[in-house]
Amino acid sequence: MELNINENNGVQVIKISGNLDTNTSPEAESTINNLINEGKDKMIVDLSETGFVSSAGLRVFLSTAKQVTAKGGAVKFCGANEVVQEILDISGFSGILDVKSSLDEALATF
Repeated sequence: MELNINENNGVQVIKISGNLDTNTSPEAESTINNLINEGKDKMIVDLSETGFVSSAGLRVFLSTAKQVTAKGGAVKFCGANEVVQEILDISGFSGILDVKSSLDEALATF
């Protein structure tokens, strides 16, 4: 897994490339928590290059959303492929998280 973080008009865009699973979730969570601790409260998690998300990855998503919204911010998720979107749908996370189809759509909501 690789994380690529860019800022776009004050929004942190976190692109996850590879699989987000038990082995890689701690690194992703640590990186995202560092951003939150720095006061970053507008985030997009770009899943366009994410191949798979396990339950450990879903916990990272939920934790991120809870922390950011508790600080008055917002986090969006975008670009999920069919496999990842199905995981979000079956787990019920697509109803809990703010999931957009594309990065442009997610950016437009800020």
